[in-house]
Amino acid sequence: MTVQADPPARSGTMGHVAYVLRENPVTALSFALFAFFLGSALFGPMLVPYDPLATEAAIALQPPSAAHWFGTDSLGRDVFSRVIVATRLDLVISVAAVALSFVVGSVLGAVAGYRGGWTDIILNRVLDTIMAFPLFVLAMGIVAALGNSVANIIYATAIINVPFYARLVRAEVNIRREAGFTQAAKLAGNSDARVVAFHIFPNALPPMMVQVSLNLGWAILNAAGLSFIGLGVRPPTPEWGIMVAEGANFIVSGEWWLALFPGLWLMLAVFTFNLMGDGLRDIVDPRRRT
Repeated sequence: MTVQADPPARSGTMGHVAYVLRENPVTALSFALFAFFLGSALFGPMLVPYDPLATEAAIALQPPSAAHWFGTDSLGRDVFSRVIVATRLDLVISVAAVALSFVVGSVLGAVAGYRGGWTDIILNRVLDTIMAFPLFVLAMGIVAALGNSVANIIYATAIINVPFYARLVRAEVNIRREAGFTQAAKLAGNSDARVVAFHIFPNALPPMMVQVSLNLGWAILNAAGLSFIGLGVRPPTPEWGIMVAEGANFIVSGEWWLALFPGLWLMLAVFTFNLMGDGLRDIVDPRRRT
């Protein structure tokens, strides 16, 4: 009797990712959009038809056409080229800020949730102090005090996002620090750091992935908002918030494309990150492995 071999298991990481994307078309769409933005950030500056900083007064304020898909601005710069090139800067700001807040917030929350006592109390009071301020106003104050550079925008955005991760990780660690699998890991000789990092923290990743996707969108909006009010990236650097602010001055006179296309790209980026949350949660959640 011939015994057939079982088909390859789909429990590998790539197989699980493929399964999640097949089962959820919205997640697949969000990842496709993210791939588009990532490609624009990586290769856009090399592929755009015009220099985003080159000015030409003779073609200023031309509407969208075959030569200039998104029209030109008041200095004759190609809006399409500027929108695409701006993708890199906006993604760098949002990803760097969220990554920094994720790491710092996770470490603080894990220590507070696992240790408890005065460590937990002091951390919560610090987080309460940060969240007592309107977060965008706090970011404005930080950037105004430190200077409106890209690095300071990243630091300000990271600071206002730290409480979200710290509180989420603290709650997850606090719930599971006395669980059976935690006690078993300790009895097996694992150190406290290893227990937290490899046995407790993975259980906090699924809800954190949803928070990461939301914060990526908020970080882009925060950077664009700071640029809109003059505290963000400085002109003539292509950035969506700056372009919307510059275009707003021409809406009344009929040059609608100056604000529409950068605003549309900004909206689409935030929409993409918001949709990615559920998919990221399903990918990292060990209980959803197929």
